[in-house]
Amino acid sequence: MLIRQLPLAHLCCHPLWTAEQQCGQAPDNTLLDVTGGSVTVGRPLEHPYYGWDCEYGQQQHRISPFKMSRYLVSNEEFRPFVEQGGYKEQQWWTDEGWRWCQYEQAMMPRFWRKKDRGYQLRTMLAEQPMPWNWPVEVNYLEAKAFCNWKAVQSAQPVRLPSEAEWLHWHDLVNPGYSRAGDTPGNINLAQAASSCPVDRFTCNGFGDVIGNVWQWTETAVDSLPGFRIHPYYDDFSTPTFDGQHNIIKGGSWISTGNEATREARYAFRRHFYQHAGFRYMTSDQPMTELPPSKETDPTIARLCHDHYGSSHHDNFMQQLVELAIRHLGPTLRQRALQVGCEAGRGSFELARYFDQVIGIDLSANIIRRAVEMAEQGHISYQLVEEGELISQHQATLAQFNLTGIAEKVSFLQADPCNLKPLYHGYDLIIVSQILERLYDPGKFLRTLSQRLNPQGLLVIATSYDWNDAITSPQQRIGGQRIDGEPVCGAKALKDALQATMVQHPHHYSLERKLHRHRYSALWQQSDITLWGHREDSV
Repeated sequence: MLIRQLPLAHLCCHPLWTAEQQCGQAPDNTLLDVTGGSVTVGRPLEHPYYGWDCEYGQQQHRISPFKMSRYLVSNEEFRPFVEQGGYKEQQWWTDEGWRWCQYEQAMMPRFWRKKDRGYQLRTMLAEQPMPWNWPVEVNYLEAKAFCNWKAVQSAQPVRLPSEAEWLHWHDLVNPGYSRAGDTPGNINLAQAASSCPVDRFTCNGFGDVIGNVWQWTETAVDSLPGFRIHPYYDDFSTPTFDGQHNIIKGGSWISTGNEATREARYAFRRHFYQHAGFRYMTSDQPMTELPPSKETDPTIARLCHDHYGSSHHDNFMQQLVELAIRHLGPTLRQRALQVGCEAGRGSFELARYFDQVIGIDLSANIIRRAVEMAEQGHISYQLVEEGELISQHQATLAQFNLTGIAEKVSFLQADPCNLKPLYHGYDLIIVSQILERLYDPGKFLRTLSQRLNPQGLLVIATSYDWNDAITSPQQRIGGQRIDGEPVCGAKALKDALQATMVQHPHHYSLERKLHRHRYSALWQQSDITLWGHREDSV
């Protein structure tokens, strides 16, 4: 591709690198039915063929029926979009695409040339009259704009396929395919040093199941559940997990090795050129894939690691839940509330024992990772280890044997100081290190008895580590002098609750380790107290 972008004056033709000579009228492109079903994205570790780290791990998808174009979009099919001013009309482009179009002053695909004698195509080493029946070569932004234009022209929901939809189509069209040689296609330089007509290689009614040009998808590359970074090439995949690199499938005329295999997951920036084109589809189902989401905020990433990271110390949230369960009656297992759920580990642990769990927290930025874990079963985050060095991490519910219970957990953003009355009727309430983040912790504490069932248990974990920017000295629970006498947090907490709650005789302390970087961590000591209703307050 880089050679193709060099001026011809700096290149020499070579007999071993000649372009395809056959060209002609492009076939009419039609849409063919593809039945729905299930598909697996990714390969298992025991797969017999080589793959990059982003290809390992597996994720199941349910695919609705759709229609896929018989052929790759040819130069001829793309031509009306160019000649009707598609590159001049913002309505067809995404915001990113229009910025690129304006910056490049693009008027047609990069390798098209408009000369007095008509359109020409720049191949790797020469220019030749436009082969209208070859696949058009564009970046993702152009392919997306064409689909938007085509949708209006055809009055159909035209779009690019997702990776999962492409794989499902691929498997149906060519069942049993595993090696490049199993399917006829323009790959591995076996035909020529260029593309060829879109209808030359067909399989079960479709042209170019593999090869000729790469095929853009709507899917931005991300790690799969079970992903692990390869230690010998730790930055091959992870820098692309940013929502800005889209997956291309199928390989091109120059693809060798594993590039044209089903499981290959190469991805490039949306404005980049490869030997890539596209085919389109129509579906009643809009794209529902979430963009890749890797946590890079250092504070939130540390919390994710504290909740889910592998370490040599016990997990604080897990220990806190197990402590609470030891002191809770065996029949009280219906509803639990965690206030200060953070990234969600404690709420998921509670779901082992309860029919319904609610996790709430002040911060939407924090709680979105808990929601992501519940919805997708995995999260990704990166940690600063040393200077510019970072480490990439993925956690899954499966690795903690929490699969299948996520549907019992709901995560909500809420202000604990102003919780609505609907938050009531809980057998267990865990308040986990959120008092220090409240502007009026006393007000919050005074409402807890109204939310707890008569035989229920309240567990409070706090480090009494106050921040004046959040909690004024007057609103603190302890940590101040009253009438010249020191009032510690434990006493102030008892004073705040004693009107309606009684403290259990058991008193605990748990350590919590928060990762800072490879050689540094913040240790917190959390004071754990247990509470029940006063007999005269029930």
